Amino acid sequence: MSIVSTYSIKDLEQLSGIKAHTLRIWEQRYNLLSPKRTDTNIRYYDDEDLKLILNVALLNDNGYKISKIASMSEQEMREEVVKLTERSLTHDDQIHALTICMIEMDEERFDKVLSTNILKIGFEQTMMNIIYPFMSKIGVLWQTGAINPAQEHFISNLVRQKLIVAIDGQVTKPGGKKFLLYLPEGELHEISILFAAFLIKNNGHRVIYLGQNTPNDDLFTVYKLHKPEYILTVITTSPSSEYIQEYLDALAERFSQCDIIVSGYQIVGQDLKFPSNVKAMHYIRQLKDMLTEIEAVPQEK
Repeated sequence: MSIVSTYSIKDLEQLSGIKAHTLRIWEQRYNLLSPKRTDTNIRYYDDEDLKLILNVALLNDNGYKISKIASMSEQEMREEVVKLTERSLTHDDQIHALTICMIEMDEERFDKVLSTNILKIGFEQTMMNIIYPFMSKIGVLWQTGAINPAQEHFISNLVRQKLIVAIDGQVTKPGGKKFLLYLPEGELHEISILFAAFLIKNNGHRVIYLGQNTPNDDLFTVYKLHKPEYILTVITTSPSSEYIQEYLDALAERFSQCDIIVSGYQIVGQDLKFPSNVKAMHYIRQLKDMLTEIEAVPQEK
């Protein structure tokens, strides 16, 4: 069964970085796009249009004139894009390449782009500069329904596999602080806390990882057993916005002896009052800063 996604011109702008006004000009002057229309005469674009515009954006960003791009066949354009992404180090180019892989659900190509970047700039920088911005872009479109959930799941699972392999490859050092990582009941978006686990272990600290959909009683049981100095969670969809303040207050009271770090769609940019032992993390880079502020981990002699 084929997966059909539809995009507005604003969606194309969000994913390609090309202004909607410019897209309309290119559409009229070079016949680059062929928008479809709904029964109520609203223009929309499909996966083929999005792939085309991502390829056009990548070539144009790398110095190709739009008139030359417009004269290329689909195959010529694809070959040029593959050559560029294999030698280019710019993050935007790599994000475009990953987006095309997502649309085509091309696991082999996605894996190649990721592996190449990991070899060139390392796992942590690949996550920080390419995967996170990419996931943020598709996250916005997933929230608005522009991207099919199957496409989002396809990508999330591939990234999740890479993270688990990277975490398993780390050696736990003696000393360091204990971090308890979990997602609340009903919360399944695991990429952020997996990467947090990678960063924490990479900085010489210990991770107790509970993962998705953690019942409150299980969280408390593990907390009593391990007595972590920090609890970290990411709240994307659950609990929902009307209950989030109540949830944070209860969390702060129940785990009053440790510092709690919270992040996610329901936290960032929301009008919330954070208890004294709760700190909001707006970007994953903030976790790196927090980790450097924690007292240095004793090193083996």
